[in-house]
Amino acid sequence: MQGIGAAIAENLASKGCHLLLVYTSPSSTARTHDLCEGLKATCGIQCFAQQADLGNPVEAVEKILFAARQHFVALQGSSHLQIDILINNAGISENRFLNDPERGPIDVDTFNKQYNVNVLAPLLLTQAIAPYLPRNRSGRIVNLSSISTSLGLAGQSVYAGTKGALEAMTRTWARELGDRATVNAVNPGPVLGDMYWGAGEGFWKRMQGWQDNTPGSNMIVEPGFTGTGEERLSEEDLRKVKEKMGGRRPAFTDEIAGVGV
Repeated sequence: MQGIGAAIAENLASKGCHLLLVYTSPSSTARTHDLCEGLKATCGIQCFAQQADLGNPVEAVEKILFAARQHFVALQGSSHLQIDILINNAGISENRFLNDPERGPIDVDTFNKQYNVNVLAPLLLTQAIAPYLPRNRSGRIVNLSSISTSLGLAGQSVYAGTKGALEAMTRTWARELGDRATVNAVNPGPVLGDMYWGAGEGFWKRMQGWQDNTPGSNMIVEPGFTGTGEERLSEEDLRKVKEKMGGRRPAFTDEIAGVGV
């Protein structure tokens, strides 16, 4: 687990929440377990890690719910499981144009892969945990969407469609689950992390207009001004921001981690 997911985990742990961190790839096992152990040590909470491939959402949801029962029923000192907060953060993207000259046309596998992770998995997981939400309207469900739903970015027919579907489901769930929990979707916009760095200069240029209008993003300021976050970037990353991104950085993950919860 990394990026926004890790930042959300740190935010919730700092508020005393016990956590079940779900990660998709076995390659993330060590990193997620290390994050859990660190949060247990620094925040005094209980934290558990569970691998579940959301590309196979039926099996993944079964594993997640089993892990929640296994770890939290005894911890809560009750025979009844209660799940207070669900963050649907997992998501994948593969940009491809219609009849893409380099990658070929959008195919069924590309469509299904993204819809399984970005739409079907949060649908099945939210449905599975709904009976375990609090009964006093104190539950929280937060879905991580994307500004791609409204920008019409070229190459994102499938990805933007998945996030649009997630937002539509969010509004429905807010009505259906209103007696147990609030349900919201958030669009963090550009966020610094491996995915953003890997998107490349062409993508950064397409994002420039939104970067230019983001309060607090300017890293080229008067001498003596502090608070830009410059010290949090490596020299190479800082160079990229100043030379390739117009001197305006995307958000840091911890700046958006608490939104909606």
